[in-house]
Parts: sequence; structure tokens; C-alpha cells
Amino acid sequence: MAGLRSLLVCIVVVAAIIVIPTSAQLSASFYNRVCPQALPAIRRVVKQAIFREPRIGASLLRLHFHDCFVNGCDGSILLDDTSSFTGEKTAFPNANSVRGFDVIDDIKNAVDKACKGSVVSCADILAVAARDSVFLLAGPLYQVQLGRRDARTASLNDANRNLPPPVFSFSQLLSTFQAHELDLTDLVVLSAAHTIGLARCGTFRARIYNDTNIDPNFAASARQNCPSSGGDDNTEPLDATTRRFDTVYFKSLLQQKGLLHSDQELYKNNGTDSDKLVLKYSRNPFAFARDFSASMIKMGSIKPLTGNDGEALPAIRKVVKRAISQEPRIGASLLRLHFHDCFVNGCDGSVLLDDTANFIGEKTAFPNLNSIRGFNVIDDIKKAVDKACYKSVVSCADILAVAARDSVSILGGLDYEVRLGRRDARNASVNDANRNLPPPFFSFSQLLSNFQAHGLNLKDLVVLSAAHTIGLARCTSFRARIYNDTNIDPKFAASAKYNCPTTGGDNNTRPLDSTTRRFDNVYFKALLQQKGLLHSDQELYKNNGTDSDKLVLKYSRNSESFAKDFANSMINMGNIKPLTGNNGEVRLNCRKIN
Repeated sequence: MAGLRSLLVCIVVVAAIIVIPTSAQLSASFYNRVCPQALPAIRRVVKQAIFREPRIGASLLRLHFHDCFVNGCDGSILLDDTSSFTGEKTAFPNANSVRGFDVIDDIKNAVDKACKGSVVSCADILAVAARDSVFLLAGPLYQVQLGRRDARTASLNDANRNLPPPVFSFSQLLSTFQAHELDLTDLVVLSAAHTIGLARCGTFRARIYNDTNIDPNFAASARQNCPSSGGDDNTEPLDATTRRFDTVYFKSLLQQKGLLHSDQELYKNNGTDSDKLVLKYSRNPFAFARDFSASMIKMGSIKPLTGNDGEALPAIRKVVKRAISQEPRIGASLLRLHFHDCFVNGCDGSVLLDDTANFIGEKTAFPNLNSIRGFNVIDDIKKAVDKACYKSVVSCADILAVAARDSVSILGGLDYEVRLGRRDARNASVNDANRNLPPPFFSFSQLLSNFQAHGLNLKDLVVLSAAHTIGLARCTSFRARIYNDTNIDPKFAASAKYNCPTTGGDNNTRPLDSTTRRFDNVYFKALLQQKGLLHSDQELYKNNGTDSDKLVLKYSRNSESFAKDFANSMINMGNIKPLTGNNGEVRLNCRKIN
């Protein structure tokens, strides 16, 4: 198994396939292949911004926090208000407080220039800019997990509900963090982001005038810059070394010099677990750096948008949907292309290649000649995806896999999650296609042997054969069955003979089942009635109690089981020997190598 995964953004499909232990399937190497210049470009702009104004580092770090705590790390905090929604910028915790939007704009421009297109999400830019701010101000250099997509909406109300204000008690703070699947350690160590930056008078006035667990001299000093009324936007350093990311924040809490009420709530000097953590980090900067890094990675994985939330997959579905509306049969053709691709040297897009001086491709192989079709639709998809992604980053092999899934879904089947990350082959073989594609006259044992040679089992054979619930078959593929087979309904055979004479009419077509424009379980019901159009189809049901018979009977009665098992088997088939990593390429034109 090659470990294919969900498509995260347009460009993930050319990244190395690795397993990352994050719930959102994010990857530290996400942009390594398609734009290795992305992260250096981000750091360069952040470094310039901090050099001009050291305070901006804290602002960029805060943007990432305030983004992730409102419906996940999706870049929604950056959105301006529109006629459709009021965004997060004017929420009470953000108004006149969050800043650095101009720096994010500068970063986006620099990254798009470095990558020759818009391939890095704003949500990922926030995560990297936060990390780089920490590092450039002497904090730890942790590895950011990447692959987020950007939200298409934002919510003022959600920001007001989800961002913890500086007046929160310890229990309220912990409850808020736990609601985001963060724990006590995360709360304590992430609060230390306040070791850099400034706070506005309006956020700490109540503490310095009303709290009793505050150093008197510290409170008196703060009051000079924050009167009991007015001066709301006057600022005060959050700790004594506000331009350096260090453990002074924790030492301040031990001295009752936390500027915000919510900060001091972490240390009450009564032996709680929170107290112990504050004490630990005040004494051990290495433990603080390690745990802060781990918690930042954890926070950065709060509900990121991934998979179908990108631009590539909607672009594919749009073209497939249009093509099927123009000709419903094309759905079956696109599904068949994916099958015939994967069964010949793996799912590598080789079926799409035209012949060259160096090889004869698969299109003229006996199972494909005058049979497989839909190449023009694949061309249209490729153009649409390249336009959506601003460059050629989605492989033709992955386009085949997604187009097959979308065809199934649009025609009434299950909308399963496609595993992606394939690269395209640089050659094709007519001989391999002739050897590996099972013809319609195969016996059951030959079919099973063929599927097993591709790492598929009996269930895969039975359920994937039901792809024949949509589409048409040519007379040449079923003539022998309707004239020679005995396990066929006589009236069904007689009807088929009208359109398929003993000689001639090879390209005349007949529906593979009676609901050929709908992806359903009628295919199996037809087999029970000995109305399988192809010899290979009817071989799955002999009515003699075999395991294959039992599966056919099961799927004929349970459409939900069929839909679920078909989806699983499509994923299994789609994982046949894909090209990944440095193997193959991402073709600019699906019909020819680069």
C-alpha cells in the first residue's frame, strides 16, 4: 500500500506521501515539492516586519491564536466584512486589538511571487508567521504542520463566543481550552505567548484597580499609564522582557505581577496542578520551549479545513457534472477509465497517453480499442483544475480517481473520500494492457485470479463488477453470451439479439442493466434473474451457494451495504501501485509526457 491520503489543497497531490500524526492529516513537508521557497519567503517578510517594529511578532502570534479558536485554523480572522456576513475583526476581543493584517498581505504577495501562483493558504501563512515570530524573538523553532485551506466565511458572533476574554476565571479558561480539545498543560504553556507584546489598558484596568492578588508596586506603576477612566488604548508590556520570548512571564506570575486577570489565574500559590506547571516553567526554559512547541502544533490542528474544502476537487466535479448532464453515459466511461488505468501497472494515468515514437500506449489494446472514451472530458477537467490551482499541480492519475468518484456520486452512488497523491507515468504499454485487463468472456476463476494478482479479493471482484450498473456494452462484448450461454434468461437473450446479430453490428450498444443512468443495486438483481449482459458478470452468480453467490444476494437486498463496500473497494483499487514521491511526474497535458 502506498499510503495515499485526502487532497488538502490544489498542490498536495505532488507532495511526498508521508504519515503525520495529526488529526487533520497535515504535513510538515506539505509545500516541499511544489514550492520549497514558500516558508523562507514567509520568514523573510516576518523578519523585516519585526526589525521595523518588534511588537508585530506578538501581533502575528495573536492572529494565529484568534484564528484557531474561532471555528478552527482556517484564516477566517483575516476576512473583511461582506454583504453575506460580518466577520471577526470587529468582535469584542478583536476590535482595536488584533493587528498585523498588512504584514499578512505582504507575506501573501511574497509567497505568491515565490511560488509563481497562489498555492499557499492564508491559514498556513498565519501558522508559519506565528512560529517565525516566536523564533525570531528567541523562542523555539518548532516544525509547523501544513495543508490547511481557507474559510469562505467568518462569524462575528462565533468570535465573541469562543475567544476567552482577559476577565475569565481559571475554570472558565480551562473550560474554553477543553472545548477546543486542549488540556491544562496547553492552557498554561500557550498563555505564555504573553511573554511578548503589549496589552491595552481596557484589558487590564479591572485587575490593577480591583484584584487583591497583585503586587501593590506593580499595580501602582500600571495605574500611571491606565487611569480609572479614559486611556483605553494606552498600552503596557505584558512582562518585563516583552521583546524576548522567554520564561519571565511565569516568574512574573510567581510575584503576582501578571498583567491580565486571566494570566494571574494560572497561579494562585495553593498547590494546584496549574501552580505546579507555572513553577516548573519558571525554572526550566527547556521544558517550556518543548511544551510550548508541542501545544502550538496541537492548537494549529484545531478543525482545519482539508480535503474537499480545496479548489481542485470542486473544479473536477463541476466539469464531470456538466459532462454527465450533456451525456449521462459519460459517467460510466469516466469510471471505466479509472478501472482500466489502475489494472495496467497501477493507477498512474498511463491509459491517457497517446502513442509516441518510444512506445505504443494502452488506447489501442484489445480491451480498450473502440471502447474506452471520455478523453476529451479529462482534457477539460485538467484545464479547469490548472486554472483553479494557478498551475499544473494535480496529476492526471488523481483526476481519473476523482472523476470516477464524482461520476458515481452524481449518478446516485455514495460520495466516498478519494485518496490522492498519485503521480503520472512517463510511458504506457499496449502489451501490458492486453495482459492485465480482464475480458468479458473470463470465467469466475480467471476473474478472481486477475483481481488477486492486483491485490484485490473476492469482495472487491463482486462489488467492483457492479460498476456495470451504469453504462452500455458493445455487441462484440456480449454476442457470445446471448447466443451460446445456457445460464441466461431466454427472453432477455432474445431481446438482446435484436440489436446484436450473429454477424455485423459490432459497435451496437445495449444497457448493462435496466437502470443504466442510475448507480444502484439493480445489477445484482439482474444476476439473480440470469440477466447479466456479459458472461463475466453472470459468472459471479451461479446459484450454487458459493461465497460469490452470497455476496450477490446480499447486495441485491441491501443497497447500503453495496454502497459502503463499493466505496471501500474503489479506495482499495485506487491504491494499486501508484507512483509517488520522486517517481513519475505531473503532466501538463494528460495525453503526453512532459
